[in-house]
Amino acid sequence: MDKEKRAQLAEQAYAKATQYELDYGCCPQCVLATVQETIGIISDETIKASHGLSGGGGLMGQGACGALTGGLMALSAKRGRDRDKLDRGRGIGNFRKGRELVERFREEFGGITCEELQQRFTGRTYDLWDATEYKAFDDARGEQCARATGVVTKWVVEMI
Repeated sequence: MDKEKRAQLAEQAYAKATQYELDYGCCPQCVLATVQETIGIISDETIKASHGLSGGGGLMGQGACGALTGGLMALSAKRGRDRDKLDRGRGIGNFRKGRELVERFREEFGGITCEELQQRFTGRTYDLWDATEYKAFDDARGEQCARATGVVTKWVVEMI
């Protein structure tokens, strides 16, 4: 695929992933669903498997942002080590791409965990298991999580 076509697909993916996050939430699923619809390579099972990664993993906040983990899953769906090759090395090429994504994300958003982004986006962190706190976070974050979801998806489409 030529560079111009890839750039167009990346922009379309940005818009779609951003809207999916605004409409449905669960940023890793939004990244993966958009990658699936834009360039393929992602199975429905992979999208389902990413559900628990939202909110830093189990809505706990301390793990990596769900958009970022969705992006890492998408890169690994393309470049990761196959099950039948577990005994054939680490697959360092995939780790390099993953590192590139993580570094870009940290530079763009000032952190990689859900709590770091909550703090950057709103000035505080939230207990996503408390309904009142979750609502407060949802109101305070505005479209910033959706933007992170769109940006990661755009980058992944460009990188694959």
